[in-house]
Amino acid sequence: MHQYFGILMTAVGLFMLVCGTMKSEFIVYRLLVARSRLLWGDAVHRFYQFSGLVVAILGTVWAMGIIWRS
Repeated sequence: MHQYFGILMTAVGLFMLVCGTMKSEFIVYRLLVARSRLLWGDAVHRFYQFSGLVVAILGTVWAMGIIWRS
């Protein structure tokens, strides 16, 4: 089961990374940015790039079963 959640987590991380890089106008990303801009200001896209990369890496590691084995 951890493989499915790891793959899903990787997909979400890649979504955040790509949208942050492209400064996307996709409605879901725009809603996330609107909420995050209050805290991060103009660095909100850089925040989504970094956090998306971290989430994608952790999701890949989780899907491969390297850590969090059950």
